[in-house]
Amino acid sequence: MHEITQIRKLSLWIFLIPFIAINLCLIISQNPEYLNNTIFIVDQIGRSGFSIPYLDGSLSICRASRTYPQYLIFKPSMFLTAALLFFYWKNCNKLVNEFNNTNINHRFKTFGILSAIFLVIHSLLLGVEFDIKIFKFLRRVVLLAFIVFEIIAQAILVYHFFKIKNKIENLIDKKILILKFALVLILSIIALSSLPILIDKGNTHFKHALEWNYFIGVILFYLFSRFLWKKI
Repeated sequence: MHEITQIRKLSLWIFLIPFIAINLCLIISQNPEYLNNTIFIVDQIGRSGFSIPYLDGSLSICRASRTYPQYLIFKPSMFLTAALLFFYWKNCNKLVNEFNNTNINHRFKTFGILSAIFLVIHSLLLGVEFDIKIFKFLRRVVLLAFIVFEIIAQAILVYHFFKIKNKIENLIDKKILILKFALVLILSIIALSSLPILIDKGNTHFKHALEWNYFIGVILFYLFSRFLWKKI
C-alpha cells in the first residue's frame, strides 16, 4: 500500500529532524568557541557550560535554541517537522479508512494536525521577547497544547490499530505495536503525575530535565512507527 510506504518514510524523518536539531543546538550552546571569528558568533544568552540536561536539567531546550545562531537550526527544523506531521496524520487517516472501508476524518488526524499547527506557533514565538505576562503565559499554553494534542492523537491512533489488528497482522510487527501502546501510556502517566510540580514555582532543574526527556519520548513514537510497518 502506498500509505504504508509513505508512513515509514515520514516517521523516520519526524524522529531524526527534531532529534538532531535540539542536540545540535545543545552542542553549539556548550561549545560557542567553535563559532568565534565567524558570522555565527553565539549569543551570550545561548551559551552554557558542559552539562547533560537530560539528567541534571541545567539547561532548557528554549534557552539552547532561541538565540542566534541556534534558532537558524531549530526554527526551520520545527517548521519542516510540522509539515511532515501533517502528511503523516493524513496518510494514517487514509490507511485506517482503507482497512475500515470508510471515508471519514478520524479524531487522531484532527488532533495530530492541531499539534503540528501549535508546533509552528511555538516555534514562531520562540525568541520573541515581551515583558508582558499574558504573552509569556500564552507561549506556555501553546507548548502545552502541542504536547496534549500530540499525545491524544497518538493514543487514538494506537487504539484504532488495535481495533483493526486482525486486518493488519501480516503487515505489522505486533511487538512494536505493544511498544507504541506502552510508550503512550508512560507519557500520559508522566504528564499527569508531573502536573502538580509543573504548575508550582521552583523545581527548575526537574522541569528542564523532564522537557528534554519528554520531547524525546514524544518523537520516539514516530521511530516506532518506522519499524511497526513491514516493507511491502
